[in-house]
Amino acid sequence: MSTESISDRREHIRSVSVTALSALLGVGAALASATWVGLSEAAAQDTQALAFVLGAILVQYVLINLSGIYGEDEFGAKHYLFIAFMTFSLWFVTWGILLTAEVSG
Repeated sequence: MSTESISDRREHIRSVSVTALSALLGVGAALASATWVGLSEAAAQDTQALAFVLGAILVQYVLINLSGIYGEDEFGAKHYLFIAFMTFSLWFVTWGILLTAEVSG
């Protein structure tokens, strides 16, 4: 019983850590995109903004592997896809809000 609760707690902390890192880096990538590319109508079509989200995804892979959150055999394709999806989603929503606020403001 005690072993299960420790394992469940460790799994929960790991999940929260990975999700929080993905969310923060996604928002950070959107802010970097807005700063670098701008918030004009032409900036919405600029593909340079994607470089920031791709960079944030790659940085996360390195950080997670270096931090040892996952064991060597625990970090699989599902985890890579989750990190990529969460980072892209938060980047897309945040950058979309920033672009919309600039146009309507």
